[in-house]
Amino acid sequence: MKRYLLFLLTITSFISCEDVIDIELPENETRLIVNGVIRVDETQEYLPIEIMVSESSSFFDENTIASLKSATIYYGTPREDAPEILEGGGISNLAEVEAGSGKWVPDPSFDSDQRIRVSSINEGDVFQLILETEEERYFATTTYIKSVPIDSLVQGDETLFSGDETEVIVTFTDPNDSDDFYLLDLDFGEFLVTEDEFYQGQTFVFSYFYDNDLELDTSSVVDISLLGVDESFYNYMNQIIVQSGGDQGPFQTPAATVRGNIINITGIDNNEVFDNVERSVNFALGYFAIIEEYKDSITITDNETN
Repeated sequence: MKRYLLFLLTITSFISCEDVIDIELPENETRLIVNGVIRVDETQEYLPIEIMVSESSSFFDENTIASLKSATIYYGTPREDAPEILEGGGISNLAEVEAGSGKWVPDPSFDSDQRIRVSSINEGDVFQLILETEEERYFATTTYIKSVPIDSLVQGDETLFSGDETEVIVTFTDPNDSDDFYLLDLDFGEFLVTEDEFYQGQTFVFSYFYDNDLELDTSSVVDISLLGVDESFYNYMNQIIVQSGGDQGPFQTPAATVRGNIINITGIDNNEVFDNVERSVNFALGYFAIIEEYKDSITITDNETN
């Protein structure tokens, strides 16, 4: 009995020695986060304009919805002698779908239709996004980039390391008259970028292996999108994919700050501030892009029965 009591006292003494340690985490500067990637299906009548805005938060907290005063998109064909001037386009005034939602779409209450018709845009047209909060003003510009169709999706029977991966073979054909960049949305938050440096003007075939953690089975449908992007967006997504390990969407807060194309232009239009050089670290996270998308799907089958 004495040994038992001694054992309990020993355990109690160890427990009583535990101290709570407060760890001082770095204070992260709050930044605007913009999900402004617009995927264009040219068989549809209108561009699916939808801009999502939020704010980054501290280390353990969820991002919060951002409040905007206004959001506007200007678009058109840049003039050859003055590319900053857009011709033949128009303006799309946006409105928040529901107060506090952070989702901005063409304003349905406007006197005229604020939606942008697919038939009114061409490859190379420029789009400019202006976002205003109570204190700051943000600007982004992008060029409409076209893509190419997916030629085929085929399930393969090869594996990598564990032997349980699922192989999908993707085929598409690159045009032969330009340097092209692509973003592949491979479903399940998986993304891949590729450029045509080694297959320009040729049919490109590659395998993508889905990890067994996704638990794909014969009832699983995999949706794959091929998007045309410019070199800037290609580089941005490449950094996001590397830093997130491929398991994180491009508009969550990344492991390190990756700069997109959305700059802070607060006060630039007054007589004392002419550029953003002195405030180069004050920018929003995320990206604004107008890109064509081709989609296809494949249903996973049991290779053993084929």
